[in-house]
Amino acid sequence: MMNNPMNVMQLLQQLQRNPIQVLQSRGFNVPQNLNSPNDIIQHLMNSGQISQAQYNNARQMAARFKR
Repeated sequence: MMNNPMNVMQLLQQLQRNPIQVLQSRGFNVPQNLNSPNDIIQHLMNSGQISQAQYNNARQMAARFKR
């Protein structure tokens, strides 16, 4: 788990640059041909790699960063 705020910021920057690569490096199976964040999220949910609760949790955490 990333407790260091700098590591979290680095991860967020990497996700912005290449989300598929970051997700694949963390063990998620994401096809290279997905073009949008919504497509990636939908694939992860449809394939059972993340649940609706996990998605909701991530959205709540992301909203805290935007403040």
